[in-house]
Amino acid sequence: MDRKWQQWGAAAPKQKDSLEGPAQRVVIHHTALRCCKGLAECTDEVLSIQRLHMDERHFDDIGYNFLVGGDGSLFEGRGWGVMGAHTKGHNGDSLGIAFMGNFNNDTPSKEAILSVKQLLVSGVLQGFIQPEFALYGHRDLGATQCPGENLYAALSQLRSSA
Repeated sequence: MDRKWQQWGAAAPKQKDSLEGPAQRVVIHHTALRCCKGLAECTDEVLSIQRLHMDERHFDDIGYNFLVGGDGSLFEGRGWGVMGAHTKGHNGDSLGIAFMGNFNNDTPSKEAILSVKQLLVSGVLQGFIQPEFALYGHRDLGATQCPGENLYAALSQLRSSA
């Protein structure tokens, strides 16, 4: 059984395509939905996002590799080493991490920033992310407002840890 099923009750992916090597880029997103705090609320939100991605957008799984709630709780989407569906034309060598919330309005929490910093360090140490990876906001690679003004402004905090 897939680990994420045990973590948050995920539906099984329709298909998994592996990255050819460690991710060279990390792309930061926001879900543009409501912010969540607490395991129960964030779990419900992740399940809702997976249904949206699989049922309405016809993705093989949730589009992101990982998601983070406002309380810093991390959720495995597609996970390490799996090609996501998060940044059209840029998924083959990247990892997608989504902050749950709309960061045109909200400000990312210190807990969420810290969790993602730790995730990035862990990914490098485990060989899933290149040590000299590039960090982008989704808007850097496509015509979108994602990851929202406030999260985009906070990317320097993530870059400083990498």
